[in-house]
Amino acid sequence: MAPAGLMFLAITSVGWGFNWPATKFLIGELPPLTLRGTTGVIGAAVLALLALVRAQSLVVERRLWPRLVLYALLNVTGWMVLMGLALLWLSASEAALIAYTMPVWASLLALPVLGERPTLLRTIALVMAFAGLAAIMGGNGISASQEKLPGIIMALGGAFGFALGTVLAKKYPVLLPPIPAAAWQIGLGCVPITIVGLLVETTHWDRVTTIGWWLLVYSTVVQFCIAYVAWFAALARLPASVAVIGTMAVPVIGVVASAVALHEPLGPTQIAALLFTLAGVALATR
Repeated sequence: MAPAGLMFLAITSVGWGFNWPATKFLIGELPPLTLRGTTGVIGAAVLALLALVRAQSLVVERRLWPRLVLYALLNVTGWMVLMGLALLWLSASEAALIAYTMPVWASLLALPVLGERPTLLRTIALVMAFAGLAAIMGGNGISASQEKLPGIIMALGGAFGFALGTVLAKKYPVLLPPIPAAAWQIGLGCVPITIVGLLVETTHWDRVTTIGWWLLVYSTVVQFCIAYVAWFAALARLPASVAVIGTMAVPVIGVVASAVALHEPLGPTQIAALLFTLAGVALATR
């Protein structure tokens, strides 16, 4: 398996993992659509500039536009909107864990769409990783209560959409280098979010704290500019099922980071589940 693909996958997992507590904190200072949309648009602009500096063309063939727009809607618009709103009902660790049920959906979709037959090793890895996640969920007391149900439904919807976009992108690639691909998908996906946010939300930028501004920089530069480029680079080098299973390190990082930064639960159950999940990820990416 390509070492470069695994390296890019690790960069993605770390970047997205730390973004969960960052976003949860920022939701307390900015409305979700405006927060997710504006950081994405700025991130896309920075990526486009970087592509031009590196002499990488941003030109897209006419035949590729439909799939590019579809992937932007599934991997960016749906994910950003649904996960951002889910955080209004769920803690950062709960949202991260539910969101990363997407390996289940990706594994199921990869069979009819890509013809990827699940190997015994990957099946064991998936079971191990989800056993770890289930333990963390139990430890955090996740329950489909009436109060949390909207957040759970939104997180699951975002997970399914991202998994579908990932599998389709493997079968029908956009044939662009990672930086231009990320710039276009993030830009196309976040512009409508920004427009709707500006129309329906009231934003008080003057109330953003110093920590909030630093986290906005992190969400823009690391989440969008670095982690998304690394994700597209990993997806180009690894099987879809391996890439998605590998991202199961994201909720583990998110849970630990949320415990440290936001004082969300992290006890013996979560630590044991952390080790279990990481073992599953390591097995899947061998």
